[in-house]
Amino acid sequence: AKMENHTRISEFILVGFKSHPGSQVLLSVLFSTMYIVTVVGNLCMILIIRRDSSLHTPMYFFLENLSTLDICYSSVITPRATLAFLLGRRSISYNSCASQMFFFSLFGTTEAFFLAAMAYDRFTAICNPLLYPVIMSRRLCVLLVMGSYLSGCINCTIQTGFTFSLSFCGRTEINHFFCKVAAVIRASCSDTLLNELVMLAVCGAIIVGTALVVFISYGYILITIIRMPSAESRHKAFSTCSSHMLTICLFFGTVFFMYTQPAAASSPGKSNTVSIFYTIVIPMLNPFIYTLRNRDVKVSLKKQLKR
Repeated sequence: AKMENHTRISEFILVGFKSHPGSQVLLSVLFSTMYIVTVVGNLCMILIIRRDSSLHTPMYFFLENLSTLDICYSSVITPRATLAFLLGRRSISYNSCASQMFFFSLFGTTEAFFLAAMAYDRFTAICNPLLYPVIMSRRLCVLLVMGSYLSGCINCTIQTGFTFSLSFCGRTEINHFFCKVAAVIRASCSDTLLNELVMLAVCGAIIVGTALVVFISYGYILITIIRMPSAESRHKAFSTCSSHMLTICLFFGTVFFMYTQPAAASSPGKSNTVSIFYTIVIPMLNPFIYTLRNRDVKVSLKKQLKR
């Protein structure tokens, strides 16, 4: 009986954060402010790295790419959500929803691989300093960035393809503020078991795989730092990775929280709130973490401001 009104729907209604009408304006102001800070902060980061030849190293090459990615990542979600809160236009067309999911999955997956590549870069720099220029060649850096995007492409094609092969019936409400895979699957009227298994398997493999690279790299880094003879060398080595460690903790901490708790499925409200954190807050914080915790960037910024 469920499949009878199997007409292809033309739009979805995003109902995340709908319950408090008074907070809609506040949400739109908050989202738009955070978005502007994200774009300006990350653009400044890119410009600082581009203009200072002393920052043309593998670490900053990855950082420049991370900033570009963060702008794209945030742009897929935030402007649209801000307008929805402000104008109350909650509908999103079928195709827009599919493309938003595609790009969100693409950039989100790529970010996980970027953070893993950056961890490997720090591991090589601290644990094999003499071989570092040889190992982290320009070619390898470019290949790692391209590989990250390719992995993102594969994942987002699988996720979007599987999700939009489902049937949607009647007035379809998505309990989220953007077309997130899990929320769209939940809105379907067909059997979603296969989709949920595919999502769990693919996302699980990506999260566990990239997190393993990160944790193993940092395990070796910490052992190497502890064994260093002088306090000064320990401090210097630690300062080059402290900002990256903070970013990793924020990103993977949020992702693990999202995917490991069964309660996330039963309380979409909590899922919405956590999503704000990794779609809007983390891309906004990254440039600040790297400028405030990183001596080279601070020195370069001062130099460029003097000019």
